[in-house]
Amino acid sequence: MFKANVPFLNRAELNEVVARTILKQAVDVQKVMDGERILELRKILEKVVVTDQHRDYAVRLVLATHADSEFSPEKVKKFVRWGASPRASQAMIMASRVRALADGRAHVSFEDVRYYAAEVLQHRVLLNYDGQAEGISVPKLVGELLEHIPEEG
Repeated sequence: MFKANVPFLNRAELNEVVARTILKQAVDVQKVMDGERILELRKILEKVVVTDQHRDYAVRLVLATHADSEFSPEKVKKFVRWGASPRASQAMIMASRVRALADGRAHVSFEDVRYYAAEVLQHRVLLNYDGQAEGISVPKLVGELLEHIPEEG
């Protein structure tokens, strides 16, 4: 659902990885919930309200990643080869619901949609040769899309 940029491990962390995987040192992992609780939480999450306006905002953000879209800015037209798929819209809505619920709200806001946009879109947008040569940053490009696409459309 997200692309998480994780920096490379330091010496202690790398030693821990080797110890756990190759040397098979036992790791005590405590169970925090079971499958039944996960399914219960998913049902609660599905009840978080997403209005047509909020859904359409996520859809327009995804469409704006496509060079041939009416919503894409010039920079996308110039530097993007492949835009995000429909799954990106789904991921943004799911993440928005989680954020709203975690904040104690039963409805999604525009800020919820924007909050994880870079994490959702950055690995679903592929730059063309010019974009790569220019050193275009997809997360920064997503930030520009957030400024370009109005909430009301």
